[in-house]
Formats: sequence, C-alpha cells, structure tokens
Amino acid sequence: MPTYTFLVNRERRRVDVFDPSQPLLYALRGPLRLTGAKLGCGLGQCGSCTVLVDDQATRACMVPVSAVAGRRITTVEGLGTPEKPDPLQAAFIAEQAAQCGYCTSGMIMSARALLMKMPHPTEDEVKQALAGNLCRCGAYVRILRAVMRASKG
Repeated sequence: MPTYTFLVNRERRRVDVFDPSQPLLYALRGPLRLTGAKLGCGLGQCGSCTVLVDDQATRACMVPVSAVAGRRITTVEGLGTPEKPDPLQAAFIAEQAAQCGYCTSGMIMSARALLMKMPHPTEDEVKQALAGNLCRCGAYVRILRAVMRASKG
C-alpha cells in the first residue's frame, strides 16, 4: 500500500492509500478527518471541495493523492479557529454569507487564493475568482460582500 506525505495545515501528515489515483478529497475527509472540504459534484464543477495546494485554489475531488505528495495543502480548518477566525472567515460571519453552509469552505478557499495574489480586488475580480464555485442557496450577494469586506480589513 503506497504512503504519501504532505504538509497539511502546516503539519506534516502521512496517508496510506490503496490506489494512488484516489482523490485528495477522500484522504482529507477520511484518514485525516478534515471535513471542511465537501464532496459536491465529484467532477470539479461546483467548487465545494476547494483547498489550496501550494496557495493555488484546487478542486480536491479531481487531484489524485499521488499528485500532491510533498506539497503544501491548506484546508479551511487551517485558516483560523473558532476563537480567532481568519479575517475572511470573520467577514463571512459578519455578512451572514453562509446559508446552508455546504459551499462555504470552497468559497472561502477560492477567495483566500484570490486575496493572497490580489489583496484589494474589484467586485468584478472577486466574481471572476468565484465563478467556479456554486451556491445552491443563492447567497452570492452576501458572499461577495464578505470577500470585499475582508479585502478592506
């Protein structure tokens, strides 16, 4: 059984998998018990599984565990804590941007990748960065406000 090692939320982690093509999402949610990234469509089209791989927004349902060996992975759990949320998480709370919450971690991670590259984006740039993340509840206006709030803070 192959073993893969990578840095997850600033901690070196190892995962044993039966199949090297197993999606990263399954390793995160399974043996690593990081359930923030969600399985939505399983086709990389909804964005609910978005994590950062070397600071790039990445669909964890589409990337094999073998492809991220030795790389840096950040999940929503690695951003902040309930006591001290990341500024982006705090902005989502302040703007009540999570309705059902299923898309929230993917939205936050896509927004985090944008804000790392572009700390003060325009609304159009935020919309473009989040275009691949779907919200079935339609909370897009509040999500946009949250990202804009975080970019000003």
